[in-house]
Amino acid sequence: MIKESIIGIRDLTKFYKGAEVPAVNSISLDIFKDEIFGLLGPNGAGKTTTISILSGLFPPTRGEATIDGLDIRADHEKIKYIIGVVPQEVALYPTLTGLENLQFFGNMYGLRGKILKERIDEYLVRFGLEKFARKKVSNYSGGMKRRVNLIAGLLHKPKILFLDEPTVGIDVQSRNVILEFLRELRETGTTIIYTSHYMEEAEKLCTRVAILDSGRIIAIGNPKELVEKNPEFKNLENLFLGLTGKGLRD
Repeated sequence: MIKESIIGIRDLTKFYKGAEVPAVNSISLDIFKDEIFGLLGPNGAGKTTTISILSGLFPPTRGEATIDGLDIRADHEKIKYIIGVVPQEVALYPTLTGLENLQFFGNMYGLRGKILKERIDEYLVRFGLEKFARKKVSNYSGGMKRRVNLIAGLLHKPKILFLDEPTVGIDVQSRNVILEFLRELRETGTTIIYTSHYMEEAEKLCTRVAILDSGRIIAIGNPKELVEKNPEFKNLENLFLGLTGKGLRD
């Protein structure tokens, strides 16, 4: 059976102003419908830049990409309503309550009234936050902020969800709740593009991964199959280190 591509990337390249080398260097790949696709790589590999280009934060220097058949340059306004973006940095207003933050982000997507209230209530209960909805975000733990941050990107029920290190720096319980939810979300037909530094997490969660280094894809495939093709490595983390090296990255 031929898989349906929902994101197509061809020769995607990005130079930042003043940079001598590209942050993203001629990336080409297809991401299929209903995948949890992992973008993995050391610091500076190009993961966040790739997600930022696809989500319309800034244009590529060269290359093309389509999302659900829409061009990222020409159809940006249409694309923003079918994607959800959960950034690496928590993008919430600390002086507002969790509820107020979610109402604000829901309004940005045109959600109002009963529909917005029902979706907020649903997700607050799902992520164990209903008792804290009227408390200021500045008083939330790191795990609570991450969960609200995720909900903010989900309220409009996007077809495609971009997640940039959604579980970084949080407790095991919050991480488990988020990962279980992402598995369930995929079953409903949502395509997820996900970056992480946690190789064990990616190995268990992702249907496929692309390992990036210096802006290029150096390996791509199902995590288990990648390890099986490289028997000298026992798991994805060892393979990752073997491909990208053990030197520190800034």
